[in-house]
Amino acid sequence: MKFAWFHSFACSLAFVAVSTAPAQVVEADLCIFGGTSGGIAAAVQAARMGKTAVIVNPTKYLGGLTTGGLGATDIGNKAAIGGLSRDFYHRLAQHYAQDSSWTLETAPDYFAKRRGGQAGASSLSGADATMWTFEPRVAEKVYLQLLAEAKTPVFLEQRLQSVTKAGPRITATTMENGRVFRAKMFVDATYEGDLLAKAGCSFHVGREANSVYGETLNGVRAQTPHHQFTVPVDPYVKPGDAASGLLPFIQSGDGGKPGDGDKATQAYNYRLCFTTDPKNRLPARKPAAMPQAQWDALLKAANNSLPVTPPANYDAKQFELLGRYLEVLVAANRNPKLAQFWNPIWMPNHKTDINNNGGFSTDFIGRNYDYPNADYTTRERIAKEHEDYIRGFCTFLATDPRVPEEMRREMQSWGPSKDEFLDTDGWPREMYVREARRLVGEYVMSEKNCRYQETITDSVGLGAYNMDSHNCQRIVKNGKVENEGDVQVAPMKPYPVSYRAIIPKAAECDNLFVPVCLSSSHIAYGSIRMEPVFMVLGQSAATAAAIAIDDNVPVQKVNYEKLRARLVADKQVLDWTGGGSASGGGKFVDPKSLPGIVLDDADAKSTGHWTESFSSVWRVGRGYQHDGNAGKGESTAVFTPDIPTAGDYEIILFNAPNPNRASNVPVTVSVPGQPAKTLKVDQKSKGEILLGKFKLPAGKATTVTVSNKDTDGYVILDGVQFKPVK
Repeated sequence: MKFAWFHSFACSLAFVAVSTAPAQVVEADLCIFGGTSGGIAAAVQAARMGKTAVIVNPTKYLGGLTTGGLGATDIGNKAAIGGLSRDFYHRLAQHYAQDSSWTLETAPDYFAKRRGGQAGASSLSGADATMWTFEPRVAEKVYLQLLAEAKTPVFLEQRLQSVTKAGPRITATTMENGRVFRAKMFVDATYEGDLLAKAGCSFHVGREANSVYGETLNGVRAQTPHHQFTVPVDPYVKPGDAASGLLPFIQSGDGGKPGDGDKATQAYNYRLCFTTDPKNRLPARKPAAMPQAQWDALLKAANNSLPVTPPANYDAKQFELLGRYLEVLVAANRNPKLAQFWNPIWMPNHKTDINNNGGFSTDFIGRNYDYPNADYTTRERIAKEHEDYIRGFCTFLATDPRVPEEMRREMQSWGPSKDEFLDTDGWPREMYVREARRLVGEYVMSEKNCRYQETITDSVGLGAYNMDSHNCQRIVKNGKVENEGDVQVAPMKPYPVSYRAIIPKAAECDNLFVPVCLSSSHIAYGSIRMEPVFMVLGQSAATAAAIAIDDNVPVQKVNYEKLRARLVADKQVLDWTGGGSASGGGKFVDPKSLPGIVLDDADAKSTGHWTESFSSVWRVGRGYQHDGNAGKGESTAVFTPDIPTAGDYEIILFNAPNPNRASNVPVTVSVPGQPAKTLKVDQKSKGEILLGKFKLPAGKATTVTVSNKDTDGYVILDGVQFKPVK
């Protein structure tokens, strides 16, 4: 079949290969179903291995979440990423190294904003420079450059209908429009695992019981401290009256027994590329089906500045739970801020990647259970329900009188970026499907791998992010609303992902790779499921596919030493040898190696809820802790040094800086015989914060207390140094 290359800006593609003949059969060495980040990496690598490949995508957009709004790259430690994936982030740096790329702000201003006001810009011009925050349209541009270089044919809007097999081998896939794709090897690079399912491979949806793989973080959670309602909220239509029924967005039932498995899937949302820049803010429009009187009332309530086009069926009563939550927070003098209800992360040119945050936010909890196994029509309905929910959430926060005026005004300043997602009214074109089907293959990655309790010897890439699950349920517990399912636990260090986890069982299919919906438990998948890792695994899958073709062997018989040698040659990172940099991650610094007395975060006596993390650079010990930007006023940590000799000491607070940190962290130094000194510490930009010089007595009499009371961002615990002053 012949192809022609043409420009098609109408569908947001620079180069798309389309049929120039009436034939409905397409043949290639490698058929990649799913134009996600993993699918694109697989296609590019296939070309570099001298194989023909074709991308068959069920939607009309390429790039998945990377081009669909997730511009704040999640990875944990960026030193764990190599190969094509790292090249992608290098190409982004090359783009942003050009002054012409900064149309709405300068690079120094952007990086200063990212650093919480600290001046200066990161180097974007070096041979190893990478950029991990980016605009969706720029990510799309880079992906299309890669595909154009590889000359990969791309077929869009191809919905899978059936799979033809000869024994355990796929011979062809047939689309709903009748087009047939034949190949020697196949890759399922979808977020949903549609190809693996139709090929008859085993898979799982939902959470496994802890007992299945010997885990501790899987299944129903006994406690969910983060992204939680921080004050008691009545769940019933008539307060106190269970017979009146539950408010919208609350599920019936008790949530299940802790540790048991269920069919609940962690919540989905959309990652919002919004802006507060009036020059690039897309104005809201009246939905055709909305009554004029309702539209006029909403405009008036929003001071003629609605953040988004509301859903046509917008009804403020649907958000009664959010209204009550805000009322209780105000009554308790909690002074709610918009940042507690969503998490904007700044991208270049005054744009954002906005994610879920707190007890009630952009995650549509409990409304996605049918999605993984659904047909295309049902999935479209579920996606539209998620969009309407988030549009309604933004509209409520901009218009409802129960929302504090400061919050309403701030929400009214936001809106979609008008130069992104041009044909979807500025709305992200890809719903964030955090997990759907997961292959049950030759090997199942589990919590044990993340904790190095079980290791493998056939690495095809590294995972590094937290074992991260968003909430799975919103239920009633002890008469109040409670979210259930959120988990945020860091792995010990970047860990290897097994080759056997991206291939099916031999008896089920012997020419299929699954680099996205790979074989993993729910909780381990929460760590692996990051876009850079999908690219890594996509590249490794295509490399193995080429070897399988050349050696004429099933995927289960690929010579791993040969595969490993090629992956290493292509600069994949297969083993963790330590290290880290300011671009992500950190390294262990023994507190005993520093002068004076140094206490790590683990040495503090803490109350409330703190979560261990390795996501940013830290200054001392192994990682740090944070409060999840939730439960304000509930969490404290007290550092009590054993001072060997009385004298003058500088007290230094160690920190893992990031723009999403709090700027007003209360830190109290208490010394016997002296008035307690409380400082408001800004944790956005500095790694070491001098609290002052103090005369300290010998012994365990001095304390340093960190609190999250009334703070406006994430509060960090890293450590405290008591340094003698000579």
